[in-house]
This record gives sequence, C-alpha cells and structure tokens, in this order.
Amino acid sequence: MWKRPFRLQTGKRAICSFNPSYSVEGRFAEAMYNAFWNHLKEQLLSTPPDFTCALELLKDVKETLLSLLLPWQNRLRNEIEEALDTDLLKQEAEHGAPDVPHLSNYILNLMALLCAPVRDEAIQKLETIRDPVQLLRGIFRVLGLMKMDMVNYTIQSFRPYLQEHSIQYEQAKFQELLDKQPSLLDYTTKWLTKAATDITTLRPSSPDSPSSSCSMACSLPSGAGNNSEPPSPTMVLYQGYLNLLLWDPENVEFPETLLMDRIRLQELVSQLRQLTVLASVLLVARSFSGEVLFRSPEFVDRLKCITKALTEEFISRPEETMLSVSEQVSQEVHQGLKDMGLTTLSSENTASLLGQLQNITKKENCIRCIVGVSATLSWRPHSH
Repeated sequence: MWKRPFRLQTGKRAICSFNPSYSVEGRFAEAMYNAFWNHLKEQLLSTPPDFTCALELLKDVKETLLSLLLPWQNRLRNEIEEALDTDLLKQEAEHGAPDVPHLSNYILNLMALLCAPVRDEAIQKLETIRDPVQLLRGIFRVLGLMKMDMVNYTIQSFRPYLQEHSIQYEQAKFQELLDKQPSLLDYTTKWLTKAATDITTLRPSSPDSPSSSCSMACSLPSGAGNNSEPPSPTMVLYQGYLNLLLWDPENVEFPETLLMDRIRLQELVSQLRQLTVLASVLLVARSFSGEVLFRSPEFVDRLKCITKALTEEFISRPEETMLSVSEQVSQEVHQGLKDMGLTTLSSENTASLLGQLQNITKKENCIRCIVGVSATLSWRPHSH
C-alpha cells in the first residue's frame, strides 16, 4: 500500500471516455459540447449581442479561480470578487458591451499567477487567441487542467499524513473484527504455521507435489538446517508466499488475508508450471541430442518458442499437449542434427525421446520434480 503516489490523470487516459474516437458516450458528449460553443458564438454575433451564456461562463471562471486559491490568499480573493463581480458585469452587458480585452487579460494574468509551471506554455498560447469564443473554450480547458494539478498537489501534500493514519485506522478496524470473530484468520494462521514448519524441516515440495521416489533429489543440501534459531517473520512470510505457488487448487483453506490476490497468484502458479514443463522438455531433449546441437543459440531459442507456444494449455489438457510437444520436439531435434551434419537419432532413441517427453505429464516424473524444486529453491530466502 502507498508504494506509488496516487495521481489523477490529465492526459489522454483522462479524456478517452469523452473522445469521439473511443465510445458512443464520447461522441455524444463531444456533439453537445460543440453545440454549446456554437450557440454561444451565435449569441455574441447577434444584434444586439446576447451575453447571457457568456456571463454564466464568466461566473464559472470566477468560481474556479477562487477554488484554486489557498486559505491565506484573502487579498487576492477579494480582488477576484471585485474584478469579476457578477452583478457589475451584468450591468455592463445591459448598458453596452463589457470590456472583453480587459477581462480576458485579467483572467489570463491571474491564471499565469496561479498555475503550475507546466501550464505556462498553454496560457501563452491562449494570449494569442483573438476569437472570444475560442478564448473562453481554451480558458476552460486550461482551468480544468489547473484544477487537476491542485488536486494532485493536495493529495501529494496529505500523503504522509494519510499513510500514517490509514495504517493506524486499518489496524484498529482489523482488531475490532478479530475481537468480534476470533476465528476470522484461522486459515491464515495455518498457512503461516506450515511455512514456519517448512523452514524448520527444510523439506520443500515441488510445484507438482513430487512423490517419495524423488524426494531425495528434492531435499535441501545436508547441513542446511543445522541452525537452531527460530525462523524470522520475514523468512516465514517468504516461505508462505512460496507455498502459495505450490497450492493445491482443491484446498479450500486459502489464507483469508490474501483472498483478493488469489486470481493473480493462480496466474503465477500457471506460469511456474509452464516454465517447469519447458525446462524439463529442454533437459530431456538435450540428453538425447548432445552438447553440440544445444550450443547453437538459434536452435535453443527456436525450441523454446515452439515448446512455450505448445504448452499454453498444459494445465487443462496435459496429455494432448505433451503429445504435440513430443512430436514437434522430436522433429526439431532430428532436423537440427541433420542440418549440422551430425548423426540423427535411431528409431529406438526417437521412441525413447518421445516416451520421456510424454512422461513429463506425470506429476511424479523425476525430471519435472527436480526442475520444479530447483525453481522454488532459487526463490527461497536464506537466513544470515
């Protein structure tokens, strides 16, 4: 939480829903927006000029400028109230024409005073506009950006305060829930307890829960667990997250504190299993084709891409997937050896290669087990 500052978007993403190229709502809003400004232009060009809409817009400009002031800018607040007094502007419109150049210069100077440096260029462009309708339209666009800048500045200013007090608030509310429901975190407690036990026993599982037939290959190096000190909270948490990557989908006792992240974790599990199968396939293929062929970066990259594409649906259709993988890998190995002028595989070796690749489907496959454990051990934290 609070790792990245929250900001309101002022660019393309912020207006995409109102852009005619994005949605029906956007096209409708754009049409209404243009119709309003066309109506304003007609009012100003009529004889005599009708300033009804223009006065309402100036009132909105005044309110927006006042909202951009800081609490202690009372003198400037009074100045704006006087210069953009609605009643006075209305009287001027009834008895003649308001001093448009004076009003526009005053508003633009005030905007230049209040805006962030990033808006200076936009205000300078407004100063070159002579058409009153286009000028008002531009003023409202830049004022909208200035309001967004002020909101972001406020968020940034209050962020340390919000961060500090939100943690206290969350802790207090969380404790209230625990007091009312003591069993609220039973699954989380089990999850962390198992993680601590796993660190103590130093016997992690592979992503596919290997059988005892390869448990010797899956255990940590001897002497790694001689430290009698209890594991640190950080170590336990790391191991707990690692266990989530090995989670049995049928296990309903998922930690309550991580339910919101379950879908994302399931995606990581799928990626881990696909990488495990990919590495297992490459190991088997290398054991049959020899070192020379696998020294070719082009061949290895091609084999990786083919295998990765074919194993996208390994979780849902493991047997069918590995049948396709075995046939394709066998063909690639045969062609690769042939292209390099090396002896191709015999019929017996080809059949053995196909069989070992298809055998990767089984969770107890020793190669898949070792690859899975190697991956998980590389992520496991080490105590110092």
